[in-house]
Amino acid sequence: MAAQETVDHKYVYDFSEGNKDLKDLLGGKGANLAEMTNLGLPVPPGFTITTEACQAYLATGREPDGLAGQIEKHLESLERAMGKRLGDPQDPLLVSVRSGAKFSMPGMMETVLNVGLNDQSVQGLARQASGEGSQAASGGADRFAWDSYRRLIQMFGKTVCEVPGEEFEHALDEAKNAKGTSNDLDLDADDLRGLVDAYKKIFVKHTGREFPQQPREQLDLAIRAVFESWNAERAVLYRRQERIPADLGTAVNVVSMVFGNLGPDSGTGVAFTRDPGSGAQGIYGDYLANAQGEDVVAGIRNTVPLQELEQLDKSSYDELLGIMARLEEHYKDLCDIEFTIERGKLWMLQTRVGKRTAAAAFVIAGQLVDEGLIDLDEALHRVNGAQLAQLMFPRFQLDHEFEAVAKGIGASPGAASGKVVFTSARAVELAAEGESVILVRRETNPDDLNGMIAAKGILTSRGGKTSHAAVVARGMGKTCVSGADEIDVNVPAKRFTVAGQTVNEGDVVSIDGTTGKVYLGEVPVMPSEVVQYFEGSLDPEHIDNALVRAVHRIMTHADGKRRLAVRTNADTGADAARARRFGAEGIGLCRTEHMFLGDRRELVERLILARAEGEREAALAALLPLQRADFEEIFREMDGLPVTVRLIDPPLHEFLPPLEQLAVNVAVAQERGEDVAKEEALLAAVRRMHEENPMLGLRGVRLGLVIPGLFAMQVRAIAEAAVSCARGGGVAKPEIMVPLVGAVQELETVRTEAEKIIAEVVGDSGVEVLIGTMIEVPRAALTAGQIAEAAEFFSFGTNDLTQMGWGFSRDDVEGAFFWRYLELGIFGISPFESIDRDGVGRLVRIAAEEGRAARPGLKLGVCGEHGGDPDSVHFFHEVGLDYVSCSPFRVPVARLEAGRAVVETGGSDSR
Repeated sequence: MAAQETVDHKYVYDFSEGNKDLKDLLGGKGANLAEMTNLGLPVPPGFTITTEACQAYLATGREPDGLAGQIEKHLESLERAMGKRLGDPQDPLLVSVRSGAKFSMPGMMETVLNVGLNDQSVQGLARQASGEGSQAASGGADRFAWDSYRRLIQMFGKTVCEVPGEEFEHALDEAKNAKGTSNDLDLDADDLRGLVDAYKKIFVKHTGREFPQQPREQLDLAIRAVFESWNAERAVLYRRQERIPADLGTAVNVVSMVFGNLGPDSGTGVAFTRDPGSGAQGIYGDYLANAQGEDVVAGIRNTVPLQELEQLDKSSYDELLGIMARLEEHYKDLCDIEFTIERGKLWMLQTRVGKRTAAAAFVIAGQLVDEGLIDLDEALHRVNGAQLAQLMFPRFQLDHEFEAVAKGIGASPGAASGKVVFTSARAVELAAEGESVILVRRETNPDDLNGMIAAKGILTSRGGKTSHAAVVARGMGKTCVSGADEIDVNVPAKRFTVAGQTVNEGDVVSIDGTTGKVYLGEVPVMPSEVVQYFEGSLDPEHIDNALVRAVHRIMTHADGKRRLAVRTNADTGADAARARRFGAEGIGLCRTEHMFLGDRRELVERLILARAEGEREAALAALLPLQRADFEEIFREMDGLPVTVRLIDPPLHEFLPPLEQLAVNVAVAQERGEDVAKEEALLAAVRRMHEENPMLGLRGVRLGLVIPGLFAMQVRAIAEAAVSCARGGGVAKPEIMVPLVGAVQELETVRTEAEKIIAEVVGDSGVEVLIGTMIEVPRAALTAGQIAEAAEFFSFGTNDLTQMGWGFSRDDVEGAFFWRYLELGIFGISPFESIDRDGVGRLVRIAAEEGRAARPGLKLGVCGEHGGDPDSVHFFHEVGLDYVSCSPFRVPVARLEAGRAVVETGGSDSR
């Protein structure tokens, strides 16, 4: 980057100029380095290039005007502070170039260490090291310098010039084999000097040029590589997985190097102020002597527990514990810390609010409330529905029949079973075929992200709780066991061996991300303790379980804060009972068509195909008592709570024999000379009713208007069931929902008939029945003011509203092309999974506003799949709906998110 005239816009900040609140500009890493600097902690000097510079570079393909000059100015300031010049042959300053986005993306973008080394400065680095300690002077200094140089060529080649990383790994393996060792620490200075030569040849082979010897060229190319890594495939995939906006860009941190690979009195590590797996308080982390930081997170050598540092270097250990306590109190949260010890001197390389498991998130939030660092509102803000959903996953049911064959580190909890695969590509392939897979690797790296997403769990033979596999798995909520070193993984042969047994690709294993244990075969599972709590079998006040107590405490607070009621989608008494145990406050969607399946299907078929009035009335008479019994059961379970019953809404083809199969059967029977008069009549009727697009055909309100008596039978069954419940001492609150209304006249016609039946049945029983509609047709949303004149409530059917709003057939598009839309960034997430705020969401907003303008007391709810989606719940809170409805298992998630929506918007906490 040639120096250019400086412009007014500031693109580069010294660490002393920033703070932790500037994450948008400086990225998380840069903002936190600045914060630690201002706290007076031992941070190596450096500067940060802003996310705005990255955004400008990515938009134009070149660095913005003034950036080069600002980098030069800050580099000169850094050189003065350190008393060294970048790449000076006699006394070199070396720097690291690291990415740092606003949101943590561990391992997804690029880092280059030891920038400034070349054929001359490597000698100066050796002299520099030998002058600082007698241990290095006796031979370790040369080894350290050449080890640092080979690391630079390796990282620079792979990161900046896209040299295949495995070629460097192969050269390293060859050097170790020639030495007769499996440990890179056994390579001496001469070995590493030879390895540098081998790496240079690999570099020339793939780039067509010599490894750059100019330190400033190395720096500029490394900065550009970090910018460009924002759009690397794995970074894009990770952002999509974690729902991180694509336009943020990354900052670049240029930091003076400190060295953990100067000998046994040096090292590097990662520490957590609490256990990121369980939330337990204590000392957690990994340390690796005589290593650089990348060795720890890459998991290429197994670390030792952080507590062992006390025996190795008590002074640094005590200082580190003091800093950890100070940072946790300052950030008021679990902190993830990277540090290096250089010849007994502790340096802080990074801190951030640490990624944690779902269980740890709840436990830590409760602990911090107890310690007075945060209040319950903040605790509620720090957990989310996705984490709660993870806690409801089952766990292994173990007995004497299952013995672990290996034990590693429980890096990310959960219970996962699946077929063993050894490559990410194979994991993706099998997962696409519907198989559950466990990805087994020596250690993962960022290129394995596709496979990690596809797999049910990850198992590695190397690494610890801070390895790449562990950190990424925790962030994604994937079960992970790392550092199971009893397992000998042979990727080329597609097998691993353990305890004298061989496990081949395709064999089934089970891994426990809590205990770290590995089992051969599939282990049965049992309900989680959190599910047991929600179902009422665990008393949170009298159980020695920190997680259950924390969940209970936060859920109680969420229920006290939320404005949205939470109902459930349930069609049976059993579903209704379970949902009520989970905290449902009524039923928002009872699908009556589900009651017509199984043994009753023939009655519905007779009803639909009936030509004579007597046939139709006979079918309706047979269905009435069956429907009434269904509703009586549901009203009993929901005693005192509202129940919204959707009148029958099936596409006709769901209840009729398939046309093609019926035609074949008739033709075959005719060929055999059989009497097929009845079958021919059925075929003629099915042909008469056949639709090319049943989802847009005769269904919903249209079916009720075309088949006389159908809706009347259902309304009567609902009213009679409600009266029966009331006379038995219960309280029934039925709400009748007319589906697929597009014009107010449709609703008015159904309502007129329904009101007559309700008045006849209810009499003086005291039962009140509301009549409303489902808003699922775009026209209904746009004419909501008219429709509200005839409706006492709206329930948004966002599944169909999304389908019709986008013109998507849900049954077809998700498998056909949604993957490509997600890949291209057209979607950040499927609009069937989370509400499309700008399009479908706008229809909801219009209908809510215009409906309430016409009828101020209009009750508003939602009963599509979005009712249990965390982000969508926040939207429905903002729009002003009265309730969301979702499947029973998602009721706790919706309750939690409804509370969080109040806290995060600063809205009213009244119901």
